[in-house]
Amino acid sequence: MSTEPEPTEKTEPGTRGAAPEPEGPGGAPGEAADGGAASGGGGEAGVTGGPGDDADASARDSASESGDAGAGESADGASAGGGESGAAGEGVSDAPGGGEEPEADAGVDADGAGKAQLSEAEAELAAQRLERERIARRKAEKQQPVESGAKLSGKAADLLAAVRAVESGAKPVAAVFSEPEPPRRPAQEPVRPRPVSAQATGVGGAVGVAGSVGGPAPETVEAVQRVLAEGGAPTALAPQVAAALGEGADEELRADPWQLLRVTGVRPEQADGFARELLGAECAPDDERRGRAVTVWLLEQAALAGHTALEMPTLTAALAQRGVPDADAAVQSTITEAEALVFQDALDPAAPEPAEDDEEGEERPVRILVGLERYALAEESLADGLARLINSVPKEDGSAEDWERAAASAEGSAGELIRAAAAGGLVLHTGGQASLTEPAALLTAARGLGLRAWAATHGPLGRDRFSALLQDDRQDGTAGSVPSDGTAPEQPRTRPVATVAGLLSGAEGPGRDGDGAFDLDLLVVLDAPQLDVETAALLVESMPDGARLVLGGDPAVLWSAGPGRVFADLLAARICPQVASRRPDPGPLGELVSGIGIGELNQVEAPGKEVVIVPVRDAGEAVHRTVQLVADSVPRALGVPAEETQVITPGHGGAAGTRALNAALKERLNPGPGRFGGFDPGDRVAYSPAPGRTLPGAVVGADADGLHLTCAGEPVVVPKERVEQSVRHGWALTAHQAVGCRWPAVVAVLPGDATQALSRPWVYTAFGRADRHLSVVQGAEQALPRAVAEIPAKPRTTRLPVLLRTQTPASG
Repeated sequence: MSTEPEPTEKTEPGTRGAAPEPEGPGGAPGEAADGGAASGGGGEAGVTGGPGDDADASARDSASESGDAGAGESADGASAGGGESGAAGEGVSDAPGGGEEPEADAGVDADGAGKAQLSEAEAELAAQRLERERIARRKAEKQQPVESGAKLSGKAADLLAAVRAVESGAKPVAAVFSEPEPPRRPAQEPVRPRPVSAQATGVGGAVGVAGSVGGPAPETVEAVQRVLAEGGAPTALAPQVAAALGEGADEELRADPWQLLRVTGVRPEQADGFARELLGAECAPDDERRGRAVTVWLLEQAALAGHTALEMPTLTAALAQRGVPDADAAVQSTITEAEALVFQDALDPAAPEPAEDDEEGEERPVRILVGLERYALAEESLADGLARLINSVPKEDGSAEDWERAAASAEGSAGELIRAAAAGGLVLHTGGQASLTEPAALLTAARGLGLRAWAATHGPLGRDRFSALLQDDRQDGTAGSVPSDGTAPEQPRTRPVATVAGLLSGAEGPGRDGDGAFDLDLLVVLDAPQLDVETAALLVESMPDGARLVLGGDPAVLWSAGPGRVFADLLAARICPQVASRRPDPGPLGELVSGIGIGELNQVEAPGKEVVIVPVRDAGEAVHRTVQLVADSVPRALGVPAEETQVITPGHGGAAGTRALNAALKERLNPGPGRFGGFDPGDRVAYSPAPGRTLPGAVVGADADGLHLTCAGEPVVVPKERVEQSVRHGWALTAHQAVGCRWPAVVAVLPGDATQALSRPWVYTAFGRADRHLSVVQGAEQALPRAVAEIPAKPRTTRLPVLLRTQTPASG
């Protein structure tokens, strides 16, 4: 029986448009023939209509999550409930968690040849003999001692072993140390970079094989391995420890075992176990070395959450939760050893400072912040550079009459943007997707006046999209769609648009002058909300004196992956001209996203099936329906091929996270053995050359050099040792990975177990990635409208507003 879905004209709650819904064989829209089992979107299930099918589907979904990240992205036919169970009539007992334990049929030999030769009595005796043997085995198993947690596997078993190791003081389990945490950003000095050879870079400035940097010395790694072995830590961490601590890493690690916390993925309880083994009786919770290391670790974790500093009460409370007896002393020791900096920021900038001889005067209210040096220097450098741009006189490129003539010829608020850029060194521009025509008009006008004008975007898809907008010179904001599988768009590469990473590395853009500054007069940075504080500092420091900088973007999208909220802080500080676009995003999608931006989830008219709501009951059904939409319904009903449809979900884990969805989509769209480290030619991937940056692409092949990809039409080679860390399957992404990109069709998956991750910026970003069509696989029920109405962006603690107030006057 075929379960191939057919498009229907079903209308779901939340939209008045017709939905390209898959219809099951029984005629009920959305009902699969396997009774809800999460098969590969339209495959024929072996067992249909049984009462246990839903349970089997959930078991298969759970089984896909019990493995590691690599297994979650494999082409296992049963993982994530995404595999087809075979031809009609075949059983499903071979699927993990699906079906019953196979039992030997009475009277059947292993090769199936003896059935005809046995009499009925002999067959009965054989069946009884097999049953007695099976019962005897089970009795023997029950008589053996049962250890608590013995049936756990994977991460659950590792965590149980780690807890027992910590409680007993034994050596920690090596597998626990390898459990990854969110990546920590490598340190970089906020100084003006020098040009980098384009041959040493990949797409968007990503360092390729030729540009890879050598690791620590082999003798240093060997020495660190010996120390790690003594402390019961896995020796595989040695290269990371040596890279983090430098020459003499073994001696430093032996003197201070808690320096192991500098390695990505190591947690305080694991470093405690390592320190116990090395120090013995000298290891104590109140050790100053432990207090300093945990303080620095907490500040790094705060940076991963977007903070550039933490208020003192917040930091001391977190230290107390980590078992540091004297949190204040730990912070003071960290500051004394120059591993962190302390700041006092006035709560009321208008309050006058007390005079030195005024002993009775009231103290000025301040807040005390503690932060890492790298982010403190970056914020101070950024504030200095912004003040320099604001206070410097722009170069007289073109007469005032020429600028005014260009502004008068522009439409709407584009003219305001041109006038603001003509008069000031720093301008902020806000608006949605349709507003991109305004910076395009500015760039065109500036180049027409003879300025060396360039634009920079967050990623290559945004770069190619803006380039197409410049090429076509359209005013409707609907420049041709860019393929999401990494193929090259048909447009010249000579457009004055680069990625931010490529601009900073020198692989793209105008290059640099003899002083290391950008060789340009005007720089328009799009996707400005994605600028973290360090990247923004590098950009501003690279601007030459007298040049103009325009920062533009949609303030309602998710903030940067790195620490800081640069664009939001600048908007709030009001230190420079701000131009808000009055050009709304068109169509039902524009109406829907605009409403979300102000906290309203509205029903919209969707006569062309622009918006479709697909309700689901559980995560298994969410995976099943997502595969059907991508592979069948959207291509058939709307003509958008699967390679131009992007799935977006809140997280990587869970039964409907990126791992489960990618496994199911790979099985349906590009099945294969994953012979290249889990990947096959034709797989859609997400390549992360650095934390916070994602390049959609496709696998071409692999050889001794590494995995060959194509990202935005440009070849990229990922070394073998970096594939596991930096390449994932890319049919499904998180909203953070999708920022800065748009696709013709988007399927947003909102499973019920991910409601805690929903917020207004997340929904706004995910829904806003769609150009022509948005399908919402809705399992969050009332959590979705509640997130849009009540949950704004999580606050971030930064010092940039205070620094800007002290260095620049406020602008009306």
